[in-house]
Amino acid sequence: MLEGVSRSAAVGLVVVPGGVGLAADGQRWAVPTDDPATLIAQVEERLAPRWTFWAARGVFVGAHLARCHDLAAVHRLLEGGWREDTGAVWAAAHERPAPAEPSRRPVASHGTGLLDLDGAEGTDEPITDAGQVAPTWADGRAFDVENPLRTERAARWAELALVVAGRQNRRLAELPDRRRTPSGPALPVQTAFSESAAALLAVELSRTGLPLDRATAETIVGDSVGPRPSSPAEELRLRAVRDDPVRAHLGPIDLRSNAQVLSGLRNLGFDVPDTRAHRLEPFRDAHPGVAALLDWRKAERLATTYGYRWLDEHVGRDGRLRGEWSAADAAAGRMTAQAGLHNLPAELRPAVAAEPGHVLVRADLGQVEPRVLAAVSQDPGLVAATRDDDLYAPVAAALGADRPTAKIAVLAAMYGQTSGAAGEALRRMEKAYPRALAYLRSAEEAGRQGRDVRTYGGRLVRMAAFGAGEDGAVTAARGRFARNAVVQGAAAELFKAWAATVRAGLAGTPGRIVLCLHDELLLHVPESQASSAAALITTALEQASGRWAAGSGVRFVADVSVVRRWSEAK
Repeated sequence: MLEGVSRSAAVGLVVVPGGVGLAADGQRWAVPTDDPATLIAQVEERLAPRWTFWAARGVFVGAHLARCHDLAAVHRLLEGGWREDTGAVWAAAHERPAPAEPSRRPVASHGTGLLDLDGAEGTDEPITDAGQVAPTWADGRAFDVENPLRTERAARWAELALVVAGRQNRRLAELPDRRRTPSGPALPVQTAFSESAAALLAVELSRTGLPLDRATAETIVGDSVGPRPSSPAEELRLRAVRDDPVRAHLGPIDLRSNAQVLSGLRNLGFDVPDTRAHRLEPFRDAHPGVAALLDWRKAERLATTYGYRWLDEHVGRDGRLRGEWSAADAAAGRMTAQAGLHNLPAELRPAVAAEPGHVLVRADLGQVEPRVLAAVSQDPGLVAATRDDDLYAPVAAALGADRPTAKIAVLAAMYGQTSGAAGEALRRMEKAYPRALAYLRSAEEAGRQGRDVRTYGGRLVRMAAFGAGEDGAVTAARGRFARNAVVQGAAAELFKAWAATVRAGLAGTPGRIVLCLHDELLLHVPESQASSAAALITTALEQASGRWAAGSGVRFVADVSVVRRWSEAK
């Protein structure tokens, strides 16, 4: 098997129940096996290939894949949007219109039983005369057959994966490398590598889960919302108990109606445009009703979103909180997760705890978006500011302002705020950092005109979600979105390159990444490996940023801490 295939070659991989399909160098192999993990690990050790597959979720068998090309992840990088099914991936690679979406998920990963054998007739050819993926191959029915035919089809599917990868690689090579001193593979190619590794990491995160001390979590929930209700009637009674302290000040209103809450606040003399926490927090001490409302909101969030039902549904018997992860959202490409993993309230952080004999290693990128702006715009003044541990200190000096004003100025620049204190700060930024502001204005103008933009690393960010036309509000929204997307999207690329490098460094150890939260990594490692894991995080950031921002002179920093509970990290 794989005789004559050179080390580091691209190897197509498809895993189906009862077998594995492989392809490389114009050959393909249908390998029956009930233990694909061992087979893949053997090939990994012998050839160290770049595994090429349609989507990471279809090949996850527990074996560590060091180098990979995920066709779905690279397709979304090149094409933007959210489509990543095989029909769309094939069509884009061959410059054809995308077909209708399949009605069900394509080939499942190993361990899934056969689906419905009906409808698998006449599916030998995966590509139709029109040059599109046959519907039965796109929706997975082509694999609803008995072996050995199923494994033979897997090998054919692996062969076609290599065809798409070749076309995607040519597209990637045509994109500009925006680094000042390019080295190694072009930046868009490197972005494709890290996006592919992030797709594997997303599947691993979904399976591994986040360690959670359930007893602590239930105590936190109970202290805030009361004991676990024994019946629907008891749940309503506890809800009223939570509501009463607020209604004592705001009147007999429905606290779950924003309009009624706004009316109640106005009766107290607070004329605010909305009821968001950051809007109300400055008035906490001005009236006990505002304080009661803010406390109620935290309790209500725990009761309705992160309460007992949430714990029952998402925390397994092994004490791991699990939800499905995605390596990229449909906007600027940030990693996302379900089951509330990306929005865990601060109150629950004490419940995220290392298991006995283990610790959590937490790392947070410091002021990453301003540093990314310096790298992508190559503004010399902003690049110089990144050499400071606190970027806002030299920015404040350049603006002749205090640090809070400097922070407002940088955020206003990236998010397109133009009114009030933000507007004045932005005007100062224009003078101090003209190249950075020109970079952002160029993106904003493209968005206003409805033109898609590409991030520093090559991700296409589509403006179609905001609609077409010349409506002023839509035009402005597109502009602001594009202005922020070229920074946020680039920051997501750097983050995933960093996470992929950490993942590679953990290979062969019991340590695992258990959370990717915006700009923060959380590792769960044996206590004896805490120091080496912390050192790995720092080294990985130097390596990833050195490749991603080669020649920029920008310094990226991370705050690293070793803790027992997430809440202990500063």
